[in-house]
Amino acid sequence: MLIGCHLSSSQGFLAMGTTALSIGANVFQFFTRNPRGGAAKPFDARDAAALVDLMRENGFGPILAHAPYTLNPCAADEGLRQYARDVMADDLWRMDHFPGAMYNFHPGSHVKQGTERGIELIVEHLNAILRPDLKTVVLLETMAGKGSEVGRNFEELRAIIDRVELSDKVGVCLDTCHVHDGGYDIVNRLDWVLEQFDKVIGLDRLRAIHLNDSKNPLASHKDRHEVIGAGFIGLEALVRVVNHPALKALPFYLETPNELPGYAAEIALMKSRSV
Repeated sequence: MLIGCHLSSSQGFLAMGTTALSIGANVFQFFTRNPRGGAAKPFDARDAAALVDLMRENGFGPILAHAPYTLNPCAADEGLRQYARDVMADDLWRMDHFPGAMYNFHPGSHVKQGTERGIELIVEHLNAILRPDLKTVVLLETMAGKGSEVGRNFEELRAIIDRVELSDKVGVCLDTCHVHDGGYDIVNRLDWVLEQFDKVIGLDRLRAIHLNDSKNPLASHKDRHEVIGAGFIGLEALVRVVNHPALKALPFYLETPNELPGYAAEIALMKSRSV
C-alpha cells in the first residue's frame, strides 16, 4: 500500500523523505511554497538528488506537490492569472527533477464570471504552461463546490480536460472529503461513484487520492477535513476506498488535521486494514 501525508517543505527535500520514513510513509505531499503565497526557496539540486536516491532505496511511490491555495487560474483579474501561470511554470520546472512526480492544484474560483468562463480560463492557463517535454503529471483536484469553485463535479473536470491541448499531461486527484461534501455518496454508493467517474472522466485519469474524513454531512459543500474515523465518512467507508480494486494501487495522501504522531497512527491504521 502506498500511503503518506502532507509534510512541511521548509525542512528540505531529503529531510521530508527521512520524516516520511520515520512515520511509516512511503509517499508524501508538500506545498511547493507558502500555501498562502510568496516566493519559493531557491532550488537545491543536490538536496533534490539526495531525496531521489532515498526514495529509490526505500521503494517510495510518487511524491505529490500541491500548488499554493492563493493561485486562481480563472480569476477575473489578468494580473492574478499571470501570477498563477508564473508560479505553476516555476513549480513544474522544479518537480521535473523528481521521476514520476505529480503536481496537484485546485482548478480555481470563477468569482461571478460563471462556470463556463471559469473553465475557459483554466484551459487557457494549462495550455500556456504545459509543454511536450514535461515529465510531471498535473492533477486537477475534485472540489467540494463551495462558493464559485470550478470542479464541483466530474463533468466540470472533464470539460477542462477535453479542451487541454496536451491532455496526456493531465490527470485527476480525488479528495474523499471534497467528493463527499460535493454530494457523491462514497459511504453507501462507492461503486456507483467510481462508475460515474469512469463514465465521465475515465479511471485511467485518476492518479492520486487525498484520503480525508469530513466534518460535515453529505452534500454540505463545506470542505472541512476531519481525522480518519471521526467524521461523517467514517473509518469503514475509507477502508473500503483504500481496498477498492479500482483504487488500491493508487497512492493515498492524508490531509487530515494532524501533527506527525497523528499521521503515523493513521498510516499504521490504514495499512493494518489494507488487503
